[in-house]
Amino acid sequence: MKIEEAKAPESTASKKTRFKFVIMVSSVAAFGGLLFGYDTAVIAGAIGFLQTKFGLSATMTGWAASSAIWGCILGVVSAGYMSDAVGRKKVLILSAILFAVSAVGSAIPNNLTQFVMARFIGGIGVGAASILSPLYIAEIAPADKRGFLVTLYQLAIVIGINLIYFINLKIAGLGDEAWNVEYGWRYMLGSEVIPASLFFFMLLFVPESPRWLASKGKTQPALAILERVNGKEQSLKVLKDIHDALKEEKGTIKELFSRGLRAALVVGVVLALFSQITGINAIIYYAPEILKSIGLGRDTALMQTVIVGVTNTLFTFVAIAFIDKLGRRTLLMWGVSGMIICLFAIGTLFYLNWSSGPWLLIFIIGFIASFASSLGPIPWVMISEIFPTKTRGIAMSFATVILWIGVVLITQLTPMMLEGMGGAFTFYIFMINAVVLLVFTYRLIPETKGKTLEEIEKSWKKNG
Repeated sequence: MKIEEAKAPESTASKKTRFKFVIMVSSVAAFGGLLFGYDTAVIAGAIGFLQTKFGLSATMTGWAASSAIWGCILGVVSAGYMSDAVGRKKVLILSAILFAVSAVGSAIPNNLTQFVMARFIGGIGVGAASILSPLYIAEIAPADKRGFLVTLYQLAIVIGINLIYFINLKIAGLGDEAWNVEYGWRYMLGSEVIPASLFFFMLLFVPESPRWLASKGKTQPALAILERVNGKEQSLKVLKDIHDALKEEKGTIKELFSRGLRAALVVGVVLALFSQITGINAIIYYAPEILKSIGLGRDTALMQTVIVGVTNTLFTFVAIAFIDKLGRRTLLMWGVSGMIICLFAIGTLFYLNWSSGPWLLIFIIGFIASFASSLGPIPWVMISEIFPTKTRGIAMSFATVILWIGVVLITQLTPMMLEGMGGAFTFYIFMINAVVLLVFTYRLIPETKGKTLEEIEKSWKKNG
């Protein structure tokens, strides 16, 4: 029986049962994050072998690594409008199909152009999932659990990253360098077809977003889902708030530039951009190559990359534990401060040529821990909750396009920066960006924990 068809009477639907329901559907949506992490980090293990296979320069290495991300931008732009038109669930299903097609296509190319085309297709799916998974969770989650539930998406991302790091390590160990240059990277990329197929199957059994249903006038289906999440009495209040909010909205992105909501757009864009240009993807995508550049062997570099992935996963649980208790703003302040310290230390180690000892890995792990417990999940949480219901898909597209532009810049430029400027100045630049974000957070980011989506919207308009 499909989830949306199974309706328990309010008298028997305990709080525990409702929470199990929302955990189940949120976890399915969050699986899109696993594919996001899997797809974007698979290149970390494959890029060195691709570079050798196709004889790539630093510029073309960046192009090979960033090709999927250009697809992400198209996916983000398209998914917002498509999901507002036909629903969050249908577009998520499409993203799962694109993931699977790309996995097969990127495993069989004979030249760089074919590889880039296949990765671009997968990027469209990644981009779509990157806005729709957290958006769907935010729209179905009760207010007091929304931060925790949307953070499941970030947890899924880091699990996907960690999983593919481990798989890359195992695949690379199946043969020597020559075998990996010819075949190993193909198995790494092709392995994504398995989680993509699983995501497609699971999506068949989740309901549509109740807020999207309400925006299309489908009140009874929306109310049935809200009852399963909030209980009968609270669901009526939430539905009324949704309808009241919808009456006031024009449904276009132009409204986001109005005085009342302009601040929300600025916060969303800054968080999205700076979550990327503070250096996380320089490490996620290029960690093995950075570690090999300081004298580590291939297997050792890949193993230490696994350690980075495990750290990313473990410290995401810190965010899960505290995001609805301490709040988004407090976690950001502490986490970004830790990132600044670690980035300064990494840059200094490169500057003093002390990068061959254990301290480089220690501070990389510290940076990952600080990021995973704050700047990793919080942008996804906030950009899924700060925009109006009727324009949420379009607004998240706008903010997430900026995020992926940041990813493109870092992915394309990092090999060139490391080659032309060295590790020291590359990481100092990331540190400066983190300082800018810390000041912005202190001065301009409000707290949104515990508020319904409609209450957050009203607060922007009131303070605007």
